[in-house]
Amino acid sequence: MSADTQPRIGIIGGSGFYSFFDSGSRQVKVRTPYGDPSAAITIGDVDGVTVAFLPRHGTSHEYAPHTVPYRANAWALRSLGVRQVFAPCAVGGLTTDLEPGTMVIPDQLVDRTAGRAQTYFDGPAVHVAFSDPYCPTLRRAAAIAAPDAVVDGTMVVVEGPRFSTRAESQMYASQGFTLINMTGQPEAVLARELQMCYAAVALVTDTDAGLVAGEGVTASEVFAVFEQGLSRMREVLTTAIGEAARQPQCLCAQGEHDITDLMSPVS
Repeated sequence: MSADTQPRIGIIGGSGFYSFFDSGSRQVKVRTPYGDPSAAITIGDVDGVTVAFLPRHGTSHEYAPHTVPYRANAWALRSLGVRQVFAPCAVGGLTTDLEPGTMVIPDQLVDRTAGRAQTYFDGPAVHVAFSDPYCPTLRRAAAIAAPDAVVDGTMVVVEGPRFSTRAESQMYASQGFTLINMTGQPEAVLARELQMCYAAVALVTDTDAGLVAGEGVTASEVFAVFEQGLSRMREVLTTAIGEAARQPQCLCAQGEHDITDLMSPVS
């Protein structure tokens, strides 16, 4: 792939977000050391910026949160030249202030997943700084694109695919977490290991189970609300891409570790 057509910005689409370009795009199949990514990667133009799009759950939502090939997805994007990743996702709200339809650009993450491959570095040990999991440059670009968005919040990522019990939701809320999600980790840390900037752009689709007695979230509710907000999400991402493209490379992706061997082409 020539340098002028190499995508520097990537989008990993969440539940219900299976395509991004209307026309003029092309698909690229990427082989990775970690198996196949969720789908072929679509590359297209957004106001003069070359962008790569990958649906996190596959083109027909064939991957559950705990079976998404996270390592293959991140590696595939990085191998094509991507250095900045926007990650739109559906989330539950853990406070009544965050009503369905609210867009949030979180600044913190808490991992409550289990059994997922969390790293590319099984040995020798590589310790990656992750105190601030989301890129400030990309968060700022998203905030400019969505001036009515909530620009902070802590997203707790649970294993899924089941939704939380009422007691679990109440526990997470009492700990100060504001959002709950099933796919934000290990995606975020894998991007950091590959020295890619990464930011989640979250759309609240429901109030999580523990906040209102007698009510609980359903999958149909999540998909319906995300579908209603999909057009706005596309608009926000389009503007954010332009903002991000004008910014210099962020320091958060310039790790101390060497990834040359990690990114060697697959034979």
